[in-house]
Amino acid sequence: MTSSADERSRTRSDLAWAICVGGIGVVLFATLLLFTWHFAATLLLIFTGMLLGVALNALTNALGRFVNLAHPVRLAIVCVVLALLLAGVVYLGGATIADQASALSKTIKSQLGGVKAFLDSHGIDTSFFDIGNTTTPAASDASATTPSHPSLPSAGALASSGGAIVSQTFKLLLGTISAVGNFFIVLFLGLAFAAQPSLYHDGLLFIAPAKMRGRTAIIIDGISETLERWLIAQIIVMLAVGAVTWIGLAVMGIPGSFILGIQAGLLAFIPTVGAIIAGVVVVLASLASGWVAALSALILFLGVHAMDSYVLTPILQRQALDIPPATLFAFQILLGVVFGIWGLALALPLIAIAKVMIDHFKTYEASPRAA
Repeated sequence: MTSSADERSRTRSDLAWAICVGGIGVVLFATLLLFTWHFAATLLLIFTGMLLGVALNALTNALGRFVNLAHPVRLAIVCVVLALLLAGVVYLGGATIADQASALSKTIKSQLGGVKAFLDSHGIDTSFFDIGNTTTPAASDASATTPSHPSLPSAGALASSGGAIVSQTFKLLLGTISAVGNFFIVLFLGLAFAAQPSLYHDGLLFIAPAKMRGRTAIIIDGISETLERWLIAQIIVMLAVGAVTWIGLAVMGIPGSFILGIQAGLLAFIPTVGAIIAGVVVVLASLASGWVAALSALILFLGVHAMDSYVLTPILQRQALDIPPATLFAFQILLGVVFGIWGLALALPLIAIAKVMIDHFKTYEASPRAA
């Protein structure tokens, strides 16, 4: 009787301990989710800096295959070369980029207005697009009934106008400071991660429990290798897409071909969605040159997209990533809706990290069963 009572007491104690540990785990997991949701923008900004660090480290390791120099020296050479390339692009094409960007913006606005007028003429309501005429009906009626002789504005109108100007200027200033600050944060984090990768690698292993450090090292190394291969392949794809788009549009005589090639190359970083956005912009910009030019630009876009999807990506990234397109697209839409442009742009590296972890745990669980 005493032994059975002790067993029941031990069973109740184990059950209470399991419930307590499970409750603590649920609370910690909910807290982690809440923290991630609240600070998503900051976490994604840090992740972008880590990606830059991985890219710089990959280029540094690639340079090490050709020259036998220390890691800091190779990193300095990579950074100097990238800075010179960026400076050369800005110096040679800075004025061209600014002029073509301005002309492209006016062209797209004009074409959007033409599309709106075409839809309106066929009885399709386009008021929700908010394109074209921004004057409200009340304002137009008031302007029609108000005498045309000039009058001095009142003090209240001047005060409200001045307040609106100050408010818009303040918002623009804050937006500029935020964008510049984010750029330097990403740059600093990337350089810091690339300068001492082993330091952060050992730090992550130190945080992990002693029994889990072997598996943690395998996962970290797998994630690092996967992201390095993917980033190098993605850089090659972006350069190829941008160059082919620029040359093709320039041969067709489409205005703004240089800036369109740049934006197509940059948007190639975002799979599927980026290609669609780039194609829409290219076709809209080509409408100003006529329907033949627009059709030619559409054919060029389809050719570039086919080259990206069926030639470059399978050849360059088959060893890095093997993710079904539907899964990737669904994950992109989910992160884009939840986290905005950050989630949309970083969906692929995030799902790549998740895939490495899932593959590792599946292999780890299958190996003891096989043994």
